[in-house]
Amino acid sequence: MIIKKLEHRKDLIAVTTVKELQKKLTWEFPHIGKDADAEKQAAFAYCEGYKEFLNEAKTEREFTAKAVEILQKAGYVPFETGKKYQPGDKVYYVNRGKALIMSTFGTAPLEKGVRLNAAHIDSPRLDLKPNPVYEKNELAYFKTHYYGGIRKYQWVTTPLAMHGVIIKKNSELVKVCLGENPGEPQFCVTDLLPHLGAKQNERKLSDGIRGEELNIVIGSLPFVAEDEQEKVKDAVKLNALTILNEMYGITEHDFMRAEIEFVPAVKAVDIGFDRGLIGAYGQDDKVCAYTALTAEIATKAPYYTTVTVLADKEEIGSYGNTGLNSDFVLHYLEDLAALENANVRTMLRNTTALSSDVNGAFDPNFPDVYEARNSCFVNKGPCLTKYTGARGKSGSNDASAETMAKVISIMDEAKVYWQIGELGAVDEGGGGTVALYVASMDMDVVDLGVPIISMHSPFELSSKFDVYYTYKAFAAFLSSAK
Repeated sequence: MIIKKLEHRKDLIAVTTVKELQKKLTWEFPHIGKDADAEKQAAFAYCEGYKEFLNEAKTEREFTAKAVEILQKAGYVPFETGKKYQPGDKVYYVNRGKALIMSTFGTAPLEKGVRLNAAHIDSPRLDLKPNPVYEKNELAYFKTHYYGGIRKYQWVTTPLAMHGVIIKKNSELVKVCLGENPGEPQFCVTDLLPHLGAKQNERKLSDGIRGEELNIVIGSLPFVAEDEQEKVKDAVKLNALTILNEMYGITEHDFMRAEIEFVPAVKAVDIGFDRGLIGAYGQDDKVCAYTALTAEIATKAPYYTTVTVLADKEEIGSYGNTGLNSDFVLHYLEDLAALENANVRTMLRNTTALSSDVNGAFDPNFPDVYEARNSCFVNKGPCLTKYTGARGKSGSNDASAETMAKVISIMDEAKVYWQIGELGAVDEGGGGTVALYVASMDMDVVDLGVPIISMHSPFELSSKFDVYYTYKAFAAFLSSAK
């Protein structure tokens, strides 16, 4: 056996040069800008639509509403249980205004499985506490409770916009969006000046700004009573509430029936002289949600029925009835199976799925927390992640070799650029995705998504090439008959 192996090696060397041998036996993921510069125009054009969408859909409710608007224009109709559908028919289902499922019916029987693609549309932010309004030293504030994994120090002295809904006492739903348009007021959390920050500088970075210090300035001018003799308690707070009442017809009590989010009041912009990167808030995971949405719309006559899921609550563990740790996706799949009297368990076992979430791109400023050989990089395509989790793969799905092979084959046949990567060095931490909740439904799943620099910050960076080829990867996955 050893002699045969040595003879094989001699033969291999004899018929090839060293460079040819190296090319045959080793692998490096190509830089798309070097390898496919001709695709630059298409990638840049696609990303213009993405940037516009980001500017209009900063919250999960806004994303859902905007997506439904686009779906209806593309011929999608609300899903109805018990209705007969034909191949090519397109349907959607909205879960409580904060999550969305859409499908294009395929030609294959449902028992052969579906092609499921799941992303999430929530992002780290500052939420208002239920009783948020107060005054201190003649300044009015909102108390906040941060949502998801943020680095608290990044959220001070950053212009913020107010988004959300308020349910009034009479059950009227009031939509709020303030600070995004020219001329509208914005908001912020203050920070210490460096001259007085000596004690603050001694804190750990994680404690540099504390959760209870993330208070948003909402006013500085007092309410002036017509009767100057009348003493007004908390006049600045009262003035802010008066303005809010004039704008939206709400009172302080109405905040207890509200979902109000404060997000960076920044627009999606091009980054760098070459405009190759996109800078924006909320790209985790709206970048995969947008590419999944557009790939779903582009799918016309698939073999497998498609199921594209845009879920909520991923940043806090996917809990709640709009997150993937609930049964709302399973119930939709059960309703699908019932259309053909298909065995739902058989359908699930035969399903191949993508967990479409971003990964942390290698940042040359902080190389020590990455393992370069197994990191993803900007401009090399969407990142295929066999396992997420933390340290010893805790909280991971760990996709099978068979699933990896299938997804890689689909992308290669479609000439999609892709790469493989992990989220940082093993002992540095890690992070999870929705993959484990998809896998819990007894289907094969692997993570695929866009590499992001400054992930979870108020201003994240993505590559236009990576965004575009993620769209192409999703489109190939949904349309493939493998």
